Amino acid sequence: MAGRHVSADEFRRQKELDEARKAGLAPAALDEDGKEINPHIPDYMTNAPWYLNKDKPTLQHQRNWKEKQADNIWYDRGAKVFQATKWRKGSCENCGSITHQTKDCLERPRMKGAKWTNKNIAADEKIQDIKLATWDAKRDRWNGFDAKDYNKVVERYEQLEAIRKDLKQKEQVEEALKTEEGAGNADGDDDVKIAEDEDAGFGEVKKRLRTPGGGATGTVRNLRIREDTAKYLLNLDVNSAHYDPKSRSMREDPQPNKPANEKTFQGDNFVRKGGDFAAWQTMQMHSLEAFDKGQDVHLQANPSLAEMLYKQFKEKKALLEQKSSKDVVEKYGNAAEKLPDDIKQLGGTERYVEYDRMGRVIKGQETKVKSRYEEDVLINNHTAVWGSWWKDGVWGFACCHQCVKNSYCTGAAGATAVAESQALTAANMEAHAARSAEEEEKRRLESKLNDYKGYVPGVWGTETEKPEDIDPIKVKEALKRLEDKERAALEADGSKRKFNSVDSTSEMVTPEEMEAFRLKKQRADDPLAMVADSNGVTAGNGGYDYL
Repeated sequence: MAGRHVSADEFRRQKELDEARKAGLAPAALDEDGKEINPHIPDYMTNAPWYLNKDKPTLQHQRNWKEKQADNIWYDRGAKVFQATKWRKGSCENCGSITHQTKDCLERPRMKGAKWTNKNIAADEKIQDIKLATWDAKRDRWNGFDAKDYNKVVERYEQLEAIRKDLKQKEQVEEALKTEEGAGNADGDDDVKIAEDEDAGFGEVKKRLRTPGGGATGTVRNLRIREDTAKYLLNLDVNSAHYDPKSRSMREDPQPNKPANEKTFQGDNFVRKGGDFAAWQTMQMHSLEAFDKGQDVHLQANPSLAEMLYKQFKEKKALLEQKSSKDVVEKYGNAAEKLPDDIKQLGGTERYVEYDRMGRVIKGQETKVKSRYEEDVLINNHTAVWGSWWKDGVWGFACCHQCVKNSYCTGAAGATAVAESQALTAANMEAHAARSAEEEEKRRLESKLNDYKGYVPGVWGTETEKPEDIDPIKVKEALKRLEDKERAALEADGSKRKFNSVDSTSEMVTPEEMEAFRLKKQRADDPLAMVADSNGVTAGNGGYDYL
């Protein structure tokens, strides 16, 4: 049908038929299997390609023919494939199965294996190779789990419960036979019946009863009402504490920002930190610190020794704390203790004074204030009041000789330190004054009024105490040689000009040559360097007197 040329009339009739099918006026087209094709599906989906040789509209070419492998396949547990009648070469020597070796046999070791007896040959196990294709199937922890296996556990507990009920009933019957007849006996029978009814329904789990309006659960015996919020519903944030549905555990706290007194659940790890965890952690820290300080102790290697050392440490620490507390109380006293009666009597007086609501004296002698400052008040552990000591126009404390009012008392040691500091300061001042006087006297003696020559440079520019004896004739000869050398250098070719360096074969520089070099040296910062003398020669070029 695809690719066949149609006339204009056939094309028009086909379009009218398609419109009628879409409007529901004409029956839908049928595919190869006789199923109706939705008329709203476009032609490019219903028309098969030309290489499939399909004459009618169909959707077979749109179907995915790849078979999808099931994700719930698993090993067939306990399946057997062949039952041998005699032992075969290469099979297990213990049970006779050929699907495993002797070392891998899971059957109880026989006294004589199937290899030598040819009896009770075990069947061959079914060897399966399960290949799971999808990612989820490979990681499905419940794949292969059969919930029916738990029925055996339920049956076992039901049998035990039935036996327990029978034993309980027999005990109650024996007790009922031993009771006396009468009113007391009647009461005992009633109690036995009530206890019997309670025991009969102890192991039963009844269904929840709900009100017709969908309200709260009704009262059911032996069934606790759970109306508290589940731990995984306390915080619906996906980034909060992780909840493991298999183990039903949430280790972290789902509400870390909520006060502890308002939380009903703080995470499963909260239980780990309870009990003896704090004591164990403290003992472990003590063992680590003791090991760092050279003590051969390890909590895991020798826990008894570590516990004994920690116990001794706590006892010694308690004794030291008691001794320290006792020393403090003996030294400073205890304000929490009641004062003796003789000391209380010292604070009493027979002078009658009556005050009004504003604190003014109505009757009695009013105490006159001697000073606007507080008197007889010892502060900061001082044994003397402020102003009990006077030194160099400054008030202070007589106990420690300190001149700062808010300072802490240092006692006799502080007074000694203040005296030593003052003595050291005075000695430094005297030494500084003597040093200044000596420098002033030296400066006066070395002044130019007393023919002081001051700084005298040596031959090489270093300071010397007395100038060296320089021969004027040798200086003139050195000047002449220096001028001839400079003149020859200027007249010679630039390429043949020698370096201004001292050869190893040349003689050492004499003081006269050094003096000639200083005289010929250009001095740009000299204000008289460009001043010419009467002969027209500048001072920088020989105008100065050499000597």
